[in-house]
Amino acid sequence: MSDLSDFPVTRKWAVQDPAKLQLFSFPTPNGQKVSIMLEEIGLPYEAHRVTLDDATVRSPEYLSLNPNNKIPAIIDPDGPRGEPLRLFESGAILLYLAEKTGQLLGRTEADRYHIIQWVMWQMGGVGPMFGQFNWAVRFAGKEIEDPRPRQRFVDEARRLLRVLDGALEGKEWIAGEYSIADIALGPWVSSMGDPAVSGLVGWDELRNVPGFVERFQARPAVQRGKNIPPREG
Repeated sequence: MSDLSDFPVTRKWAVQDPAKLQLFSFPTPNGQKVSIMLEEIGLPYEAHRVTLDDATVRSPEYLSLNPNNKIPAIIDPDGPRGEPLRLFESGAILLYLAEKTGQLLGRTEADRYHIIQWVMWQMGGVGPMFGQFNWAVRFAGKEIEDPRPRQRFVDEARRLLRVLDGALEGKEWIAGEYSIADIALGPWVSSMGDPAVSGLVGWDELRNVPGFVERFQARPAVQRGKNIPPREG
């Protein structure tokens, strides 16, 4: 097994135990997906805090792991055929870990594809649109005088929440049993329940999403994983 010294990222973030999976992340919703997944499946790992400033995520060491300069990313020293594997994109990491461990990807082939369907929906819709919503409502975008960009993201966040609300009718989890689809959705959807923004998206009008968030947040692995690595160094 490699000592991982061949990976330039380890020169900036020292590895203590090269036998463990290495997580490079920060506790944003995308980062929380992977730390929660690792806590759910019980795979030993080390977490490295990667702050989101340009000096960090655009450093040569980090770009060698993720050329897209985003979190999260992993190195699995025990990847396919026992070779180390580096991987970025939270959805891809969730799928990889589920397949590696045989957990949280359903019981049948049909289950698997229904779960992947909702992971793709989160990656293509919920993540990007909720992220733009937060930019427009909470961060720099709120200074823009033209109300149209903000309203577009508010409207789309409301629409996506109602798609999810309908899909959860009569269900505890989005694709049957608890799965990586719920892990993909949970951190992002939880952020919309924040009282600071919940009124904009009509949170109180939703029948099923608030209960989904409560169930998700009550899971012990979620409680642990959402704070890994710690926000403060």
